[in-house]
Amino acid sequence: MRNLNSPSLTLSRDALRDGMTRAGWPPASIADAELALVELIVNAWRHGGTTSPVVLILFLADTLRVTVSDRSPSLPEQQPLSVLAESGRGLQLVAGLTHRWGVDPQHLGKSVWFELQLDGAA
Repeated sequence: MRNLNSPSLTLSRDALRDGMTRAGWPPASIADAELALVELIVNAWRHGGTTSPVVLILFLADTLRVTVSDRSPSLPEQQPLSVLAESGRGLQLVAGLTHRWGVDPQHLGKSVWFELQLDGAA
């Protein structure tokens, strides 16, 4: 697994935090989005075998959409909770921090995404 202080992870987190701050998002939402982003990038490294996943950050009205793409065709699945498991909680974390998430198969690999809505947005 890559280092959590890698330049690609740091740049992605900084870009996300900067964009959300400029768009007026509250600090709690920024923290949730950062944690979800880190989880998707780490999953791309660990399970997708992609050292440099592509990160796309979009602001669509009151909705933030973050997409992390890797080269693995294997689609992620949310695992049932187990107190003895050493891993497998990442997508549950993403689901708990965001309004919705999903995966889109691509020609080469897949894109895993999440969306957050600004408080008060439908």
